[in-house]
Amino acid sequence: MSEILWRPSSERLETANITRFIHYLQSERGVDMPDYPALYEWSVQQPQEFWVSVWEFCGIRAQGEMVPAVVNEQQMPGAQWFPNIRLNFAQNLLRFKDERIAIVGIDELGERRSWSYAQLHEAVAGLAAKLKELGIGPHDVVAALMPNVPETLIAMLASVSLGAVWTSCSPDFGVQGILDRFSQVQPKLLFSTDGYRYGGKSFDSLAKVAALLTQIDSVQHVIVVPHVLPAAQIQFDVLGAKAGLAMHFHDATVAGVALQFAQLSFAHPLYILYSSGTTGVPKCIVHGAGGTLIQHLKELVLHSDVSRDDKLMYYTTCGWMMWNWMASTLAVGATLVVFDGSPSYPTPAVLWNIVETEAVSIFGTSAKWISASEKADIKPMQTHKLRALRTILSTGSPLGDGSFDYIYRDVKARVLLASISGGTDIVSCFALGCPILPVIKGELQCRGLGMRVEILDDDGNPVRQTPGELSCTRAFPAMPIGFYNDADGSKYRAAYFDKFPNIWCHGDLATLTASGGIVIHGRSDATLNPGGVRIGTAEIYRQVEKLPEVLESLAVGQDWDNDVRVVLFVRLRESIVLDDALIARIKSTIRANTTPRHVPAKIIAAPDLPRTMSGKITELAVRNVIHNRPVKNTEALANPDALAFFKDLLELAS
Repeated sequence: MSEILWRPSSERLETANITRFIHYLQSERGVDMPDYPALYEWSVQQPQEFWVSVWEFCGIRAQGEMVPAVVNEQQMPGAQWFPNIRLNFAQNLLRFKDERIAIVGIDELGERRSWSYAQLHEAVAGLAAKLKELGIGPHDVVAALMPNVPETLIAMLASVSLGAVWTSCSPDFGVQGILDRFSQVQPKLLFSTDGYRYGGKSFDSLAKVAALLTQIDSVQHVIVVPHVLPAAQIQFDVLGAKAGLAMHFHDATVAGVALQFAQLSFAHPLYILYSSGTTGVPKCIVHGAGGTLIQHLKELVLHSDVSRDDKLMYYTTCGWMMWNWMASTLAVGATLVVFDGSPSYPTPAVLWNIVETEAVSIFGTSAKWISASEKADIKPMQTHKLRALRTILSTGSPLGDGSFDYIYRDVKARVLLASISGGTDIVSCFALGCPILPVIKGELQCRGLGMRVEILDDDGNPVRQTPGELSCTRAFPAMPIGFYNDADGSKYRAAYFDKFPNIWCHGDLATLTASGGIVIHGRSDATLNPGGVRIGTAEIYRQVEKLPEVLESLAVGQDWDNDVRVVLFVRLRESIVLDDALIARIKSTIRANTTPRHVPAKIIAAPDLPRTMSGKITELAVRNVIHNRPVKNTEALANPDALAFFKDLLELAS
């Protein structure tokens, strides 16, 4: 039976942005929406009216006629959104120019810096003018090897104000991993810090920049942001013959200039994001300015209930799509709190400390971090005053039932816990939170407005309360423009539309629940099939990671005896031994809460589990190793050395 953990108060029901949106529809459009299910159905049945309403309600700034909102709406890919509109993404994020705080930056050393909206506007104007002098204009690619600091946001806004296309990597990527991405898109200008800090240590970035410049001839300029060292101590000698391309960030500005915004088509390219690259060279996914803007505003304003009075903090790197999502909060006029560093340094409670001291009202993080916080026995309800906190967002992987319990037991009882799911592919979400719906343990609250999300069986038929392929059966504005260097669109179509023609198949195994929520069971390509029964790996993780001895787990299917057997790897707490008693407890916990089919045939302790740069464990890499198949791109992993453990395991030979 579904367990409700939170319900909105009467005050929240009345004041939520989505309630105001419903009233707007009633008064301005004569559309009566008694509840969220009715609103959702209308939004997917009447996409033209819905997206125009979102546009008007969120106050998007643009030129031209909003109607038609979409042409060829039945085609995926092929639909065209707002073809008569011209706009600028940065102009919408910089619509405010007052003394309210726009960005607060905090680092591992505890240094705090802030920019008001007026100061942000001035900083972007000065940098944009310099970029224009350097020859940056529409369609030029600007790349960034930057940590999550305020200057990264300033650089992005300045670039896209000119119509340039922004792409970024986290500086902890290896040189080859960066090359795999940036060399495909041939950036004209590169932003980088001199280095970055993580876990109390400083790391150099300029040596990586030097290596990149020897292999990416397109880069004409490098702008270096002082971060680890004072600007006066940063030398460009390490860049060798390319040292002349570099300048300091404080020199890359023109004083006293007005900020100009290039007016561009709705589909003008804005961001290039990258797939994880664990199965080959990363795909370069191009997102349009208008689609990203309207989708993000819908999600921030209606689903996340963000207003000007909010302070939003999302723990992310600049190599994860949540950075791009977070940046759009500026369009609402809220305050962004950005943190650069390890989420467990100088204390495992560092993020909770910032949430408290900065009075963060909306806090976002990964499901893995929430689980790690519980495993570290952190109980903010006892140690912190989180009075301002009203929403916690979680993504990156399915949020386990135990993590739902942890938040309401040990963090805060009166908080909206919104597990959200989408991806780099759409730089947004398919399923997410809603401030006027209850939170049910283990479920994402709802499907996103305007997103006709359906769960399809193997024949492409919609199913409910049965696992299937998470799909979107009607076009939406945040669909990618396409892939970079994919002129005929064949790679793009193969990625999402091969399984079901004219239907976006996302690659997640999911269930649409009786309440209208979504449960994500894991990636379809990591689905286990013992005896022909489809099992999502997340179903196993939810049970195993309840046990205090287990820090995290990874399940794969091993081909065995003309079938598939489930193999579970567990990373245990220090000093814990995987003995027969613990193996029995793991198996009994899984059996009692799922089915006998979920119970692993083998359970093996591993010293570490391989993960992508964004922190997601990668079942596919382990499955390839245990079957003696090559792992195509270990540069995409944050800890590729972890794979060595899984090769030729004696435990898997019998």
